[in-house]
Amino acid sequence: MTVSFVGRDGGRIAYEVHGRGPLVVLAHGMGENRHSYRHLIPLLADAGYRVASVDVRGHGDSSTGWPSYAPAEVGGDLLAVVRDLGGGPAVLVGNSSSAAAVVFAATEAPEQVGGIVLVGAFVEQRKLNALIRLAQAAVLRSPRLFGMFHRTLFPVHRPADDAEYRRQLVTALRRPGRMAPVRGVIVPVQPHWTAQAPLVRQPVLVLMGSKDPDFPDPAGEARAARRLFAVAEARMIADAGHYPHADQPAAMLADLVDFMAVTDRA
Repeated sequence: MTVSFVGRDGGRIAYEVHGRGPLVVLAHGMGENRHSYRHLIPLLADAGYRVASVDVRGHGDSSTGWPSYAPAEVGGDLLAVVRDLGGGPAVLVGNSSSAAAVVFAATEAPEQVGGIVLVGAFVEQRKLNALIRLAQAAVLRSPRLFGMFHRTLFPVHRPADDAEYRRQLVTALRRPGRMAPVRGVIVPVQPHWTAQAPLVRQPVLVLMGSKDPDFPDPAGEARAARRLFAVAEARMIADAGHYPHADQPAAMLADLVDFMAVTDRA
């Protein structure tokens, strides 16, 4: 598949497109790349959607050296992809750190965004003890340790190609300058996306893996996210971890198709 690029002030954003139909833009989480959605993309394309899978700034084939990796900037990148593909309204799907980005995009250019989906969104910045902070700092500086951490986020099911995908992921993160963006996308910034959420007027779907190990109470986190929006629904994906598009792609597809049927009528 051909990789396309759209220029932004400070670099360029890589993405690839599959299928035809209404536009869906997929944004991955910290440390991953557009291939995070490799199992969901063909299902969405077969369901009749045009799917743009984006490399978040500093990740994958997108350039590094950006002055900021804040969610508002990533949201602007997603809007640039939408415009590069002829304009919206598009449905934006953001996993983990990118869940915040789709919220900012929806409020920055509402005419370009028909709906947003937050997958594994973090509502609060957790307070970590000293030992956990040290462990986190080590993971965010070492591709090898990040790969080991990534493996823990599939507590129930693991894709058949998981080991090979992770090997490629770690290899990509070993390139010069690639770990700084991993740290950059989760640097605390103001305003936090939760302050922006009440301004969103498009339909919102909050998705959460029922076994997501990043949260002590995944269902509670999903409900907390849902309550921030004027119009939102929260759904749990059974036996999924932090990446339901990888470990439960068919179940996630069903939720997305239901949601996008609503946005098409809005």
